[in-house]
Amino acid sequence: MEMPPPLIDSPAAWTGEEMARHKERWLVELSPEDVAELEAAGNAYLARTDDIGALKKEDFPLPRLAAHLAALREKLVDGIGFEVLRGLPVENYSRELAATIFCGVGSHLGSARSQNAMGHILGHVRDTGANAKDTNTRIYQTAERQTFHTDSADVVGLLCLKDAREGGESLLVSTVTIYNEMQKRRPDLVPFLFDPIATDRRGEIPEGQKAYFEIPVLNWHGGHLTGMYQRQYIDSAQRFPDAMRLTDRHVEALDLFDSLANDPKLHLVMRLKPGDLQFVYNHSMLHDRMGFLDWAEPEKRRHMLRLWLSVPGDRPLPECFRQRYGSIEIGDRGGIITKGTRLNAPLG
Repeated sequence: MEMPPPLIDSPAAWTGEEMARHKERWLVELSPEDVAELEAAGNAYLARTDDIGALKKEDFPLPRLAAHLAALREKLVDGIGFEVLRGLPVENYSRELAATIFCGVGSHLGSARSQNAMGHILGHVRDTGANAKDTNTRIYQTAERQTFHTDSADVVGLLCLKDAREGGESLLVSTVTIYNEMQKRRPDLVPFLFDPIATDRRGEIPEGQKAYFEIPVLNWHGGHLTGMYQRQYIDSAQRFPDAMRLTDRHVEALDLFDSLANDPKLHLVMRLKPGDLQFVYNHSMLHDRMGFLDWAEPEKRRHMLRLWLSVPGDRPLPECFRQRYGSIEIGDRGGIITKGTRLNAPLG
């Protein structure tokens, strides 16, 4: 197996300390003119149809913002790997308008992908009361801390509708930085993260596939380091007798990987406000969310909308990603498709 160089020099190899000092590199305030353009495009679309799931870039013209969103796509794929757009007054919007604007912005970055077996291209990240210990529960359905992970698409986007009473902060860390730090501290453990480690699908199994996929945590392909990680699902995949067994060295490598992701010097913590749009590149970033205490009133409870996007002009992915992404064709890959899945955009 071809391995990456001992240290990778990349714009994505940042530290949280560095990004906390330079918010201007990733926090962008929308102007009143930007907001007016987004509202006009959203209202015009809804005047024609309520089928938000069918929205395409050509349905959502943004003469002012289009150039910035094209630059954002480059920043995600070849740059630092994330950005937050701030200033959308979602408290004034219907759920339909907020979702339409979010999907419209997303359409300028890539094509929306299914996030679950029900074909939802518009996800709802909130506490549904699901049991975090159930092996069929997705952690985003709970108020528990998520732990650092990647999602199964090129880019994940969040629109904050309502914030929690306490907690729920968003955390980001560079996969490239973690790799570089592991090479400095324990290069002997690095090769174990390139083994085909099993990850639990949590019951969402595509036709003809196993109940888990075998994609290494770290992959070197086409001159890029690409990550695929969810530690809880790696651990729960050990329940399958035919899954590759984790040796003590694998566990040691995974523990160090986790420890580095959780190092306050390496990761960035941010609190998303209502109206914030956050976009994160899964191939070079891990993201996390702190546990939270929600409001007692249902109408005030924490609620994020989520998009998974496949991005044109993106990096190539190794063949093993086909297990999770279905296709590895650039611009048309990622998401979760099972037998009978039909794409749709639920509002509630």
